[in-house]
Amino acid sequence: MEFQLKADFIELDNLLKNMKLVANGAEAREHIQAARVKVNGEVESRIRRKLRLGDTVEFKAEQIKIVKTN
Repeated sequence: MEFQLKADFIELDNLLKNMKLVANGAEAREHIQAARVKVNGEVESRIRRKLRLGDTVEFKAEQIKIVKTN
């Protein structure tokens, strides 16, 4: 999967919501705090981690690459 970045960054919890991988922010926070989300291959516990162009997020069976908007 790819996420087209329209600004300088997107926060991790917002990415999970935007990609419809979670129903809401509370669910996103729960998964992040439970160490179920990886950023660039490392477990990420910061809910508001800023994701930028080139970052990769792994959650459940999905891998999301942050790409530039066309």
